[in-house]
Amino acid sequence: MEALETVELRCHHFGETGPPLVILHGLFGAGRNWYSLARRLADEFQVHVPDLRGHGDSPQVGPIDYPHMAADVVALLDREGLETACLMGHSMGGKTAMMAALRYPRRVEKLIVVDIAPVQYSHRFDHVVEALRTLPLDRIGSRKEAEAWLRQRIDNPVVCQFLLQNLVSDDSHYRWRIDLDLLEHALPAVVAFPLDESVRPYEGPTLFIAGGRSEYVKPQYHQAIRTLFPNARIQTIEHAGHWVHIDEPEAFEAAVRCFLRSVKLNPD
Repeated sequence: MEALETVELRCHHFGETGPPLVILHGLFGAGRNWYSLARRLADEFQVHVPDLRGHGDSPQVGPIDYPHMAADVVALLDREGLETACLMGHSMGGKTAMMAALRYPRRVEKLIVVDIAPVQYSHRFDHVVEALRTLPLDRIGSRKEAEAWLRQRIDNPVVCQFLLQNLVSDDSHYRWRIDLDLLEHALPAVVAFPLDESVRPYEGPTLFIAGGRSEYVKPQYHQAIRTLFPNARIQTIEHAGHWVHIDEPEAFEAAVRCFLRSVKLNPD
C-alpha cells in the first residue's frame, strides 16, 4: 500500500481510563461538534476528538480524500501511542473511519458508522459553499446578522447554526475558519468512496447507525455494507434524520454504549 503524506490533526481528549475511542466529524464540521457526547462517554472511554484535515484547527491542506484522511487518523493513533482504537465517524467522518478500517484493519478494534454508507452519492454541496462564500464578511456586525443572511439561502436553521460554527471573529472582523476553495475542490472526493483491488473486507465488529428519516443508508446500500463489513449490524433510530446524534441524543448514546460494551475490547 502506498505511503501517504499525513498531517498532524488538532485533537482534544476526554477521559483518562477505559478503551480508546476516536470520534470523527462530518463535512463542514469540527471536533467541537462532538465534545458534549465525548464528555459523557469519558466515564467509560478515553475519547479522542480530532479536527480532520481542512476542518477546524487542523492544517488547511489537501488533498481532502478518504485515503489521506484515514492515514491522518492512523498517524494520530501513532502519536497517542495507541496500537488499536475504536473508531466512530459521522457522514464524511464515517467514510473516513470505514477507509481506516479497510486499509489498516489491525489498528481498528471496533467500528461505528453514523448515517453513511460505503457508496458514491449524488448529493451536491456546492450551494453550501456558495452561500458561505458570498456572505459579506466585511459588512457583518454580529453572528446574528450572519445567521439571518444565511437563512435566506439555506432554509434549515440547524444546518445554518452548524455552518456558523466555522465563523470566527478577529479584532471585530469576521472570517471563515475553513478554506472554502479547498473544500469546494474536495467535494467530488467527499461524495465518492474509492476502493482499489488491494482492499479486503473489514472483519471486525461493526455498527451502522442510520436515521429513520434520512436517505443516506437506503436498503439498496445494505449489500455494499455487508460486502465490505461482513460482521456489520445496521440499527435504525426511527425519528432521527442525518444528524442522528443531535435529533435523538439519548437513543444514539445508548446504541453506542451498548455496542462498545457488547464485545470484549483488547482480548487476551
